[in-house]
Amino acid sequence: MIDKVFPELKGCKICPHDCGVDRYSATGFCHSTANIKYNLHQKHFGEEPIISGSRGSGTIFFSNCNLACVFCQNYSISQFGNGSEITIDKLVEIMFELADNGVHNINLVSPTQYTPQIREAIIVAKSKGLDLPIVWNSNGYEKVETLKTLEGLVDIYLPDFKYSSAIYGKKYSIVSNYPQFALDALKEMFRQVGHIKHTDGIAESGLLVRLLVLPKDVSGVSKSLYQLYDAFGNKLYISLMGQYYPTHKATNMEILDTEVESALYERLSNLTTELGFENAFVQECGSNANWTPKFTESDVRQ
Repeated sequence: MIDKVFPELKGCKICPHDCGVDRYSATGFCHSTANIKYNLHQKHFGEEPIISGSRGSGTIFFSNCNLACVFCQNYSISQFGNGSEITIDKLVEIMFELADNGVHNINLVSPTQYTPQIREAIIVAKSKGLDLPIVWNSNGYEKVETLKTLEGLVDIYLPDFKYSSAIYGKKYSIVSNYPQFALDALKEMFRQVGHIKHTDGIAESGLLVRLLVLPKDVSGVSKSLYQLYDAFGNKLYISLMGQYYPTHKATNMEILDTEVESALYERLSNLTTELGFENAFVQECGSNANWTPKFTESDVRQ
């Protein structure tokens, strides 16, 4: 089913793992081959309102991941690889199907491991008239060199900034250098697209950084907020996510086997104000396995 040979996949160093495997015959950390594998596509209304709007975000969920988070809420897709292989042409077809359904944007979820193939799909789709913003919705564990190949193709970057400490990145996501690579990646994303620009409250371009609060703040969100402020200033759009609940391997791990403390979340929310962030999405703290994040316009600090 391989419809094009990409040199980057012959000795894959697309992400910071630098596995060096030939993905046409083997797989590395992310368990991905040279073919795109995806799980589903749909209108999604659970993103931040500047992304979902009133018509929904056209989300495409890709299978596999270059992190192995013990608390991943989508672990059946990201770590078990549930999904099916599709061609680049099929991905283009999916983009247009979503566009025809009236979505605000095309939202590529967990795309990093398929960067060359998705890049080609975006180029083809744009050449055929797709004019919706492209959202790169990633875990933030990316290489600057790879991101540079997306310049001019991606309109909105929607990355996580999962950890401010390498220790907990290693413990909970099996990577030893997350903060170093993620912060450099965010800076490259910002260089390409700058702060969020929107029309009538719907993002057209820019960077929005997500921070998932973990119990006891082991992800180090308090430190991350200072790092982001120092790097990007108070006009950066951030999303403070309180949706954590114990799932996957986290249900059997001390500290992670409980929901986030509301007092902790409130303290971090207040910190966004104290630091002067002008565009911080917040949400109610607490969730369950079927819970969808709810962001409202009143939750945006202006």
